[in-house]
Amino acid sequence: MPCKECDNGKYKWGNGDCKYDTLQECENAHQNYDIVELIVDENNEELAIDAISLVTSPAIETDFVYFNATESNLTLAKVNEEQRLLVSPALIPYKQIYRYDANKDRNYYVYFTADTVRKAAEAYMKHHNTNNATLQHEEKVTGVHTVESWIVEDSKNDKSNLYGYELPKGTWFVSMRVNNDEVWQRIKSGELKGLSIEGYFVDKMEKLSVEQEPTDNEILLALADLLGLMAYDEELESYTDYPESASNNAKKAIKYKEENGSDCGTQVGWTRARQLADRKPISRDTIARMASFKRHQQHKDVPYSEGCGGLMYDAWGGTSGIEWAIRKLDQIDTK
Repeated sequence: MPCKECDNGKYKWGNGDCKYDTLQECENAHQNYDIVELIVDENNEELAIDAISLVTSPAIETDFVYFNATESNLTLAKVNEEQRLLVSPALIPYKQIYRYDANKDRNYYVYFTADTVRKAAEAYMKHHNTNNATLQHEEKVTGVHTVESWIVEDSKNDKSNLYGYELPKGTWFVSMRVNNDEVWQRIKSGELKGLSIEGYFVDKMEKLSVEQEPTDNEILLALADLLGLMAYDEELESYTDYPESASNNAKKAIKYKEENGSDCGTQVGWTRARQLADRKPISRDTIARMASFKRHQQHKDVPYSEGCGGLMYDAWGGTSGIEWAIRKLDQIDTK
């Protein structure tokens, strides 16, 4: 249970108020909670993990180990300069992570299967997000790079054992080099204690439910057929009033990919870019996905040649397209 003792001697649930006199009182007040399995959305694989954040309180509750050439339990070649490396688990399979939904006043736990952990780790490398790092999920930082990534295959005979870890099979580990002086000092001082992923996952049960339910368009087509009417025109639910600048952003991203090649993004993402570039009608579902890309805005200024952040942000319409999508989605749903 995520009941923790506060500095004043009382107890709190997760990130809540310090209002319980005893640990038992806190736990008794939160005996019922949901456990949710999160999975990678196959249609938005590029969103799975787009950055790793250095934080004070890692969600997986396991601190990283930092080491250098002189303070190390590794057998390293002698070097003159500090190595500035840190090693940490990024995701531990089946570990329940506490979450609180303020909108629904709901306490719950999430977890990832070993298969999902592996898919997320592979997507992180595939989409070249190894240079994307933040502090406390807020501030983007430079000079922090993932230089190694691996999945534990044997918990008792794994490279991570050299750093004092013995975590379950399927755990995803990363090794990061920190060339940023300020960040390195904050790690050595103990202020920054661990890693926390930044990514987009979906509730497995909700996704299955959505996939099993007919869409609004399918319902309307069925009604039209039953009533002997003309087939329902999909364009009645499609929109082309996104700004010209959104199309230009998509064109710019496509041009770079065609001229330089890129493994960034998925086929879905590039199909979306082509729709915007050609000013094709887009559906509410597409607009919703554009709007959700807002969470990646901290990577929008990454040069195309240095990572996927800026390239994919523009592929999805850039700032103007995404801001339009947010407004449009609200307008559609209100109507």
